[in-house]
Amino acid sequence: MKKFITLAIATLLSASAFAQTKSFTAGLRLGANLSQVRGNDLAINSGGTAFNFRHNENRAFGFTGGVFLRFGRTFFFQPEILLSQKGGKYDLITDNGNNTKTVDFRMTNLDFPLLVGIKLGDVFRINAGPIATFNIGNNGRLGEAIEDANGESAESIFKKAVLGYQAGVGFDIGKINFDVRYEGNINDIIDVKYKNAQTASQFASKGNLFQATIGFHF
Repeated sequence: MKKFITLAIATLLSASAFAQTKSFTAGLRLGANLSQVRGNDLAINSGGTAFNFRHNENRAFGFTGGVFLRFGRTFFFQPEILLSQKGGKYDLITDNGNNTKTVDFRMTNLDFPLLVGIKLGDVFRINAGPIATFNIGNNGRLGEAIEDANGESAESIFKKAVLGYQAGVGFDIGKINFDVRYEGNINDIIDVKYKNAQTASQFASKGNLFQATIGFHF
């Protein structure tokens, strides 16, 4: 994986040397995500211990950054490689509703958006397309909360690969780029299974986020 990431980034950056003579540009993007998870609430009674998981509407802050190529001018194709921090919040409710703990978790992902778009005038553009996300790490807080409440470890928590979509608008001012996008998931990012739960066996959630970045193309 590390070799693939290094090779992919080196390939994108080396393409910038041809940006002045070819109909594409290469650049860098850096910004922030405001993400959340949405899924089914879950009530569990396992081993005499009752607890509820409920998704929290508040969004989690994370960073994103990486490289992109843009092929074409008026109509364009834009593949990207981004290192992206996403997450969300759950409310863990125990003691018959008397105790609530907010679990704030983060996932580190490698994102591969494949966008197509159209540029309207010299500045404004619209772009959208699919995105493949690969989970390469997390802060462990959701897993710890499940173990503390359930007394057992979950068989699985975060999906390793997720498909989704992005759509948004951008502005190109000279060599500076501004982008605002919305991202949603097609399949679940969280899939928690319990071994001995009496009232339910699993719960699942999808993620979504708003993303704002500033970029520079060569």
